[in-house]
Amino acid sequence: MSSITHTLLRTALAVSLLGATFASQAKVSTEEAARLGQDLTPVGAEKAGNADGSIPAWSGKWQGLPPQLKYAGPGTPYPDPYAAEKPLFVINEQNMDKYAANLTDGEKALLKRYPTTFNIPVYPSHRDFRLDQRSYDDIKKNAVTAELANDGNDTQNAWGASPFPIPKNGSELMFNHTLAGRASTEEANYQQAVVYANKERVLEQVNYKINSIWSTPDKTLESSNGILTNFLITTLEPVRKKGEIVVGHEFINPTSSPRQAWQYTPGQRRVRRAPTVGYDSPTGAGGFRVYDEDRLFNGAPDRYNWTIVGKKDIYIPYHNYKIDDPSVSTDQILATTGHVDPQYMRYEKHRVWVLQATLKEGARHVYAKRVLYLDEDTWAATLADNYDSRGQLWRTNMQTSIYAYEMQRYHARLGIYHDLIAGSYLVDRLLVDQKPAKLNASNFVDEDFTPGNLRKLGTR
Repeated sequence: MSSITHTLLRTALAVSLLGATFASQAKVSTEEAARLGQDLTPVGAEKAGNADGSIPAWSGKWQGLPPQLKYAGPGTPYPDPYAAEKPLFVINEQNMDKYAANLTDGEKALLKRYPTTFNIPVYPSHRDFRLDQRSYDDIKKNAVTAELANDGNDTQNAWGASPFPIPKNGSELMFNHTLAGRASTEEANYQQAVVYANKERVLEQVNYKINSIWSTPDKTLESSNGILTNFLITTLEPVRKKGEIVVGHEFINPTSSPRQAWQYTPGQRRVRRAPTVGYDSPTGAGGFRVYDEDRLFNGAPDRYNWTIVGKKDIYIPYHNYKIDDPSVSTDQILATTGHVDPQYMRYEKHRVWVLQATLKEGARHVYAKRVLYLDEDTWAATLADNYDSRGQLWRTNMQTSIYAYEMQRYHARLGIYHDLIAGSYLVDRLLVDQKPAKLNASNFVDEDFTPGNLRKLGTR
C-alpha cells in the first residue's frame, strides 16, 4: 500500500466524482467564486488551519517586507523573517514511522536510502504573507472566465495568475502550478551541480535573463502573442561550453504552441534552431534532469492523464532562506553524498494538493507516473515523485522557495533532484558568490529574445 491513506483515497473518489460533474463547466459560478477571500484565501486555499493546529489559519499579515526587517532591494540577500526559530523536531530513519502519515513516498525513500545522513528538520508552520494585489485580482477574474481547451491540454480566457482557484479536475490543478505568477523579470548567474555517488561533481554556470510576459503589468492576453515567458541563457562554465547561448519562448498553451528555441555555438559561429527542447529530452549539468521537470513540472501536459488524488498535510520545503544565506557556500550545501546537507533545509507542515500524472497509452516518456505535491497557498509544486516504466520510484525531487519581498510573491529557488537508484543528485539555481537574482528590476524588451539578437551576441 502506498503512503496515501484510506482517508485520502475516499477524498480522491469524492474529488473524482466532482470533476466528472463539472467536466463540461470549467468556469465556476459567481457565487462559488465569492468564496475567495471568505472561507478560502484570495488564492483559493482553505483559510482555516488544520484540526490539531499544526497548520495555522492563514493570516496574510505581511505584504512585502515585514516591518521588523531591513532589505536593501533587488539583487541583495533576503533577511529571514524566521531566523530565530529552531526545529520542533527532526525526522530520521529511526523515528520516521511516527510521522509516516505526513511524509511522501519520496521522503521516506530518502530516509531509508541515507539513514545516517538524511533527515527532515521540521520548523513551525507559517502562513503570514499576502501576495500582490494584482495576483489576487487576476485570480478572481480567472475563476469565472478561465476554461480548459484542446482536450484539457491548453487553457483559454485566463491571464496573469493561476487560472482555476477552485479546481475541479487534475488538468485544472496542473495549470494552476504551471501558470502561477512569477517575477516579471529575473536576471542572475546560477550554478548547477551534479554530485555522483562516488562524490565526483559536474558543475555548470549560466547567466539567466528571463522575462515573464504573463507577469508583466502592462501586458494582456491579447498583446502577449501567446507568449508566457522569454528566456536568454548564456553558459559561463565549463570552458568547453563557454559562450553557448540559447534564446527562446515558452507559450501559455504549450501543447498547441510548443516551446521555441534557438542556439548559438561558438565553435560553429552560427545560430540554429535548438534540438528538441521539451518532454523527456535531457538537459542541464550531466544531462541529469529532463526538460519538463523544471520547477518539478513545466511544459506540455498532453502525454499524461492528470488526476486529483486529494489533499493531505505534508512536511514540505518552505521559507528556505537559510540555504540561501550569504554565509553558506556551495561546498557546504553539497557536503553530503546523495542529498544536500539537511542542516541548511527547512520543512514546514502544509496542506498540499496531491496531483498524479499517468502516462497515456501509446505515449512515450521516461517517467510512467509522476506524483506532484502542490502547496495550497501558492499552487507551486514543492515535491515530486517520479516512477519508471516498471513502477519503481526512480527520482524524488524538491523545490525550495522563499517569499521575495520586492515582488510580493513566493519565488522558486533551489531545485533538488535525487536519483534514488544511482545515488546521485542535482542542485539547480545555486547562487554564484551568494548573489541573489535581481527580480522585477530589469528593463528587457521583446527584441532581446530573438534569433536576430542572438546573432549579435554571438559575434561580439
